[in-house]
Amino acid sequence: MTIINTVLSQGSGTPLVLLHAFPVDHRMWEECAQFISMKATEEGLDAVTIFAPDMPGAGDCPVPDAQISGAQAQDGAYLEALDRMADAFVAKLREQGYQQAVWVGLSMGGYLALAIQRLHPDAVAGIALCDTKADADSVHGRKHRIEVADRCVREESVNPVMNFAQAQQGDSDVKKSQRIVDMFSQWISTQSPQGIAWRERMAAGRPDQSEQLELINTPALVLSGDLDPSSPPTVMRPLAQMMSQSEVEFVELPNCGHFSAVEYPQEVAQALLRLVQRVRAAQ
Repeated sequence: MTIINTVLSQGSGTPLVLLHAFPVDHRMWEECAQFISMKATEEGLDAVTIFAPDMPGAGDCPVPDAQISGAQAQDGAYLEALDRMADAFVAKLREQGYQQAVWVGLSMGGYLALAIQRLHPDAVAGIALCDTKADADSVHGRKHRIEVADRCVREESVNPVMNFAQAQQGDSDVKKSQRIVDMFSQWISTQSPQGIAWRERMAAGRPDQSEQLELINTPALVLSGDLDPSSPPTVMRPLAQMMSQSEVEFVELPNCGHFSAVEYPQEVAQALLRLVQRVRAAQ
């Protein structure tokens, strides 16, 4: 798989790799990364190397063909794509000259971070799981993903996922703001329908990764917005509790929805910088 990496900051030591959510790309991390760099300078810390790679089919990354994607279930879900993507991300990290990283995954990015932990634990110096989950989709959730993927391809449109840009009942005040609505609308509108469909099929076919949580033995962060409709603190806090071998910080952000790094970039940046400091102290 072709992975296109964006370097958001050049520093020293183990890099911080920011894994984006669905249905957007690495741009969702740009403001948060700026705050990480700014706060590191303010606190007299060494600059942090920050990478923000795009998943296949996101941004300018090409959509993998069927052979590269691997086995496909009868319903259209890709059964091996998450693992192949994890392999590709670790290969990209090593192309950059690093053996380990602090992997930060938000939502779909969290699925990828856990897959990297499962397949390449030697590449993990630290991990952050933000607004995500470790289990596989429910039967209904998987069916919905496949329906969205099919619609995107059939209609040659990203309209089936434009609802991610719109404020929903119960969303945070920030997510309801016109600035955020406009920003998400622009990000989503520039995605390819085929890329959206590929990521939905990849996520639909992913395995349950809950057993990985108790195997994590590096510094870790679990972060959740209290208004997140799919990964609220009642879902995320048990993930932190299952990381019995790790030193875990749990952060609950008030008046925050699913896209915490976009809604509250300063607060997420501060939590990630604390994680980087713990990783550095452990090395």
